[in-house]
Amino acid sequence: MDIKFKENNQIKKFFNSEQFKVGLKFLAKNIPFIGLLAIVLIVSMLSDVFLTSFNLLNVLRQASINGLIAFGMMAVILSAGIDLSVGSTLAVSSVVMAQIILGGYPTLFAIVISLIIGILIGLMNGLLIAKGKLQPMIATLSTMLVFRGVTLYISNGVPVSKLGEGLIGWLGRGSFIGIPVPVYILFIVFIIFALMLKYTVIGKQIYAVGGNSKAAMLSGINVDRTILIVYSLSGLFAALAGVILTSRIDSAVPTAGQTFELNAIAAVVIGGASLTGGRGRAVGTLSGALIIAVIANGLNLLGTSAYIQQIVTGVIIILAVIFDRKK
Repeated sequence: MDIKFKENNQIKKFFNSEQFKVGLKFLAKNIPFIGLLAIVLIVSMLSDVFLTSFNLLNVLRQASINGLIAFGMMAVILSAGIDLSVGSTLAVSSVVMAQIILGGYPTLFAIVISLIIGILIGLMNGLLIAKGKLQPMIATLSTMLVFRGVTLYISNGVPVSKLGEGLIGWLGRGSFIGIPVPVYILFIVFIIFALMLKYTVIGKQIYAVGGNSKAAMLSGINVDRTILIVYSLSGLFAALAGVILTSRIDSAVPTAGQTFELNAIAAVVIGGASLTGGRGRAVGTLSGALIIAVIANGLNLLGTSAYIQQIVTGVIIILAVIFDRKK
């Protein structure tokens, strides 16, 4: 009896110890990354091709577009908002860029104009929400429809193709020391975005506005300006993703980007960010984008239907949201 009592006391001490609590916090913070490793392990056991360097680079290349859009979406979600217009932003900025290139203007000029268009659309969303007092879902749903229509109108519903090589081809199809350029862009943006959220004033303000906008305003934070910034970032990252997508397929497709907003939201939610705002990490969103890419790639390697991929992604989102609520 004394031995059992001592054992029970030791178990209780262990679970109440500071080391156990620190370990629990570490696991809770890194669940998306741990989940990514688990999925990679499972897929690698099911497919001999998965862990080849060619396939892994392909997974990273596929994740780059969704990852970029997801970073912008995360900024918006951290502020307790949502952006349903990212797919249309990607499409309209891509089509305009392609038309400028075919018009004989320098590629770099066309890319800059594309990014500016993304920022302007984001600013429009921010103004509708901050100054027009529209709900984020209503505001961005409206601009999604508007700019999808604009894209189809200026392109006559026809892809703008044959943009050539050079810079526009290199950004999406090029590589450096064997690693695709889009992967470099993804991780450079990730590092800058993560540092901004963690160490800058605007990063702290985004978390504060998402946590409690009224308290943030009373503490001196310009809530409206913060909303304009996060939606501008979302538009910028969507346009940048559009540049890479257009480069990859050598064509700006007016219907491109449809459902991209859902994949981006999925990456953010799977990455541990709260849909109510104020909580989330850039590394979690990156992990979420990689999880989606690994699942899609693994199911493709296993010959699974694309419809099943959508079901799997949807189920994962439901589980992630339930877990967030439980936390």
